[in-house]
Amino acid sequence: MALARLRRGESGMNYWPGFVDALSTLILSIIFLLTVFVVVQFYLQQEVQGKDTALQRLNTQITQLTQILSMEKLKGADLENRLGALQASLARVQNDRDKLKGQYALDVSEKKNKESQAHITDLGKQLNVALAEHVQELSSYRSDFFGKLREVLGNRPDIRIVGDRFVLQSEIFFDTGRADLKPEGRGELDKVAVAVIGLESQIPPEIAWVLRVDGHTDVRPIAGQFGQFKSNWDLSAARAISVVRYLIDKGVQPNHLLAAGFGEFQPIDTGTTEDAFRRNRRIEFKLTER
Repeated sequence: MALARLRRGESGMNYWPGFVDALSTLILSIIFLLTVFVVVQFYLQQEVQGKDTALQRLNTQITQLTQILSMEKLKGADLENRLGALQASLARVQNDRDKLKGQYALDVSEKKNKESQAHITDLGKQLNVALAEHVQELSSYRSDFFGKLREVLGNRPDIRIVGDRFVLQSEIFFDTGRADLKPEGRGELDKVAVAVIGLESQIPPEIAWVLRVDGHTDVRPIAGQFGQFKSNWDLSAARAISVVRYLIDKGVQPNHLLAAGFGEFQPIDTGTTEDAFRRNRRIEFKLTER
């Protein structure tokens, strides 16, 4: 009775249906919100789980990549070690090759050197034989030449043959302390020039020869006595040159003549007498190989 009165109110109006509607609407709203919240929570949970899965997958991939990188590093280190070993081996091989090449070159050089030495020895023997033949041949021409000089110059006591030299006393050609030819000396040299020119036509061109003209003085110093020459060496050389020049003027070939001065240093008489001094003052002709 009381509830009925309450539903009706004091004014006799019924509020219950409205209250029920309002309460139903509130409950429905709450249920809707809860439903939305549950759905959102579900999707959020799914999203979070998806991200966790993706994160785990990424972590797994990173781990795999790290392992692969470590393995590659190990392989790289191994390759570097192997490369270093190969390079060292290559260096040893190259060094051995260079040694072998050097040894081979040395062997070849020694072989060539032995062959060259043998060839040189053979050439030396041939040259010695040829020289001996030329010397022997030249000796025969020398004998003929000296014989010819003896004929043209006559059997004079101041002209003699000493070994392989034709010796003439300086007084035949020069005054004391002088290097100018005397008229008598020119006449004797004319005969010598004829003999030398005849010799040039007889000796074959392959024989290299010269007529050496040697000037000699005695041991007594000449410096200060005549003023023209500073020493006996200068005097002896000047006399030899005078003879050579005169023979050239008479037609002897210059390449077959040689002038040499010996001063007082090649005496043929070591005495100190006037006769010994005279013997040492001389002009010598020597036919020799060039």
